Amino acid sequence: MNAFETLFFISMVAWFLTEILYKNMLKSGKEDKKDKDKSTLNILWMAIPFSIAASVMTSSMTRFPITDGIWILYLGEAFILIGIIFRFIIIRSLGKYFTVDVTIKEDHKIKKEGFYRYLRHPSYAFSLLTSLGLGLYLNNWISLIFAFLPPFLAFTYRIKIEERALVEKFGEEYIQYRNSTKKLIPFIY
Repeated sequence: MNAFETLFFISMVAWFLTEILYKNMLKSGKEDKKDKDKSTLNILWMAIPFSIAASVMTSSMTRFPITDGIWILYLGEAFILIGIIFRFIIIRSLGKYFTVDVTIKEDHKIKKEGFYRYLRHPSYAFSLLTSLGLGLYLNNWISLIFAFLPPFLAFTYRIKIEERALVEKFGEEYIQYRNSTKKLIPFIY
């Protein structure tokens, strides 16, 4: 294993471990108002590991290269690292308001600064950037679809549930914020 493959392996382990830590350490408290949602966290925990396993297996079993250039490996690894690092930064910036389950705290406020000025769900956006990076690193069209599509669909469903809870709590304030920002991709979607 060369140094770049080692970096890829370490970044995949870091991705996995940080997500396990988030899941176990950032749950809502007993006093928090939880949405009736019980399934989105489970859906995410099925979609993301499935997408990783399916994309890696597909890459090892088929050859549908995106490009013949090695640059795609570097781009993919850069996206993986950027996604992991910025997701961590965003989660830290939310502090006690970030939970892995759909929860509205009693003193909850809509965050509108930093990345939230442009995106309503930057944590999910950077998680998806990590998934996209995996698909690019594997340099296989089918792997790219497996790496990105299941998490994208799971996050899209999660966003629907989460935004319903935010509209219920904040009403017109959140609707105005929603109308002035994008969900996942700045200036686009």
